[in-house]
Amino acid sequence: MPRKSKIERKTAETDVRILLDLDGTGKGRISTTIPFLDHMLTLMSRHGLFDLTVKGSGDTDVDDHHLVEDIGICLGKAFRESLNAKEGVNRYGSATVPMDESLAAVQIDLSGRSYLVYNVNFGARKIKTFDLALIREFFQAFADNSGMTLHVNVMYGKNNHHVAEAIFKAFARALREAVALNTRISGVLSTKGSL
Repeated sequence: MPRKSKIERKTAETDVRILLDLDGTGKGRISTTIPFLDHMLTLMSRHGLFDLTVKGSGDTDVDDHHLVEDIGICLGKAFRESLNAKEGVNRYGSATVPMDESLAAVQIDLSGRSYLVYNVNFGARKIKTFDLALIREFFQAFADNSGMTLHVNVMYGKNNHHVAEAIFKAFARALREAVALNTRISGVLSTKGSL
């Protein structure tokens, strides 16, 4: 069964369209009108080896918050839908990624229970016009709508761009591991029989 999804969300504030193929080669076609977010999602696609198309627009003249959050919502739904019943997937994923002086670790459980632990302290608030507080909002929306437990921890880092890159690359690699099919797993990896 193909592990693909298509999600569309249109509100008075945003218009978001997502195409996702979990078993892709890392081709990202990202256009959100927020250059820094485009960069992070392109990294996520490439390092996760997901084929990902994201088209988004919204009331960014007011603030980037609505669009960033709605993209997180839609991506979370896309991953949840692509996983079908989660049969045969590893369920857990973990990655620690350096980016020059920065080091980030991400752990994932596709448990069906949404939870975010986010231990990240950006020194400055913005990279150009992008509010770094919105990275947490993105991951909260993603976790809530994918039904995953997500831990994001930055051990250290001085350059905020490097910190953000380390986070998104670690997230992509942990997610790739969690959604990977494992021929040794029959059904779902749970003693309850469901996730």
